[in-house]
Amino acid sequence: MRLALEEAARAAAAGDVPIGAVILGPDGEVVARGHNRREARGDATAHAEIEALREASERTQRWRLERHTLVVTLEPCVMCAGALVNARIGRLVYGCHDEKAGAVSSLFVLGHDPRLNHRFPVTTGVLASECSDVLRAFFAERRARR
Repeated sequence: MRLALEEAARAAAAGDVPIGAVILGPDGEVVARGHNRREARGDATAHAEIEALREASERTQRWRLERHTLVVTLEPCVMCAGALVNARIGRLVYGCHDEKAGAVSSLFVLGHDPRLNHRFPVTTGVLASECSDVLRAFFAERRARR
């Protein structure tokens, strides 16, 4: 999670919402990293998870990541949770819940929905305070500048 927080700091430094992600391979090595790049790319799909999934698929030359773990600072949204199902991610670890848009535990449970063709184990609350503090500080600073 510390590596994901480093990625979140990169997003904040670029003026984007500070969310970071890393994908670990079966032996625990870092396969990919990602952070929000929506502002930099002008792309609504440039979320940290999607960026990391794209890099992992490119590096492994596989779209199926069933033996990999995604670690992300904030609970994935519907788009990202759907991408995790489609990528057949092996496991998800996230920091803080997203009560407004979370699609894994908060609003929806896409990683556990029996109607979908893939489900994955989820670990929540890893460094949750630090992950939420980063987001709170970013939005407080943004509001202060207005």
